[in-house]
Amino acid sequence: MHIESAELVFYIPRSFSLKDKRRISRSLIEKTHQRFNVAIAEVGTQDIHQTLTLGIAVISGEASHTRNMLDETIRYMEENTDAELTKVEM
Repeated sequence: MHIESAELVFYIPRSFSLKDKRRISRSLIEKTHQRFNVAIAEVGTQDIHQTLTLGIAVISGEASHTRNMLDETIRYMEENTDAELTKVEM
């Protein structure tokens, strides 16, 4: 069993309240989970309305598959949101 995880930090310039951030966060998490079936959750910066920190975990039987899934998931998330990906920590 192989596990890969990443912490992603997004900057959300159009978020003026925690309600705006929550709307963007939920949409991104739901779309990503439906497409890739990965574990994903907000893991930090909950009180900062223009910063979204998400954790992602992928589990697979093969190390290369795990890494490829994580890379594809990150790429998808970056392309399918108005937020700007500012940091990726694996």
